[in-house]
Amino acid sequence: MVTTQKAYKGLAMEGPVASWYAKNTARDLRRFKDAARALADRLPRGSQVLEVAPGPGYLAIELAKCGYAVTAVDISRSFVRIAQQNAADAGVAIDVQYGNASALPCPDASFDYVVCMAAFKNFSDPVGAIDEMHRVLKPGGSASIYDLRKDAAADDIAAEVQGMHLSTPNALLTRFIFRFGLLRSAYTREQLARMAAASRFGGCEIALDGISAEVKLSKAR
Repeated sequence: MVTTQKAYKGLAMEGPVASWYAKNTARDLRRFKDAARALADRLPRGSQVLEVAPGPGYLAIELAKCGYAVTAVDISRSFVRIAQQNAADAGVAIDVQYGNASALPCPDASFDYVVCMAAFKNFSDPVGAIDEMHRVLKPGGSASIYDLRKDAAADDIAAEVQGMHLSTPNALLTRFIFRFGLLRSAYTREQLARMAAASRFGGCEIALDGISAEVKLSKAR
């Protein structure tokens, strides 16, 4: 009997679940704007950018506003529709596609930069996803994986949730999800480093920022 591994861990982000996530994430767009501004300091306008697992598309939209040609690939058909609508509402052009992070529907060597934010811990084949980032990058291109650290302090998580400006019920639910869902799926710095070393990149740099880590990957020229 042949079994197919599910592309993601945990609950499927479809239908009402995807809509709830999109609505609550939209309450605090700071991290998306900050990430887009940071990239704008080191990547020329007009560069080809891929976002893996964009969810509602908020980072992809900010990147498009910075003058990048943006493609986004998500395993959730609901998020593909939501991201397409959000991009249209924002007046930017983004190529949003359905696809698996470990089998991207993109040609080899087609992007200058690849980014994945807050989704990497949910991939059932994380090293495969990193290898796919390497495949679709042009020689000399780079990638960033932003995600929650498993060792994030409880006080830092509480402050992060407070900054999301959620209603009291949603804030309580979000803290519950952090504690019993996201942290259990998250990786330590050491685990992230080992996965990068096992990938086609062969290694990485890791920068810590509050509850998150940025895994910086570079493809040789």
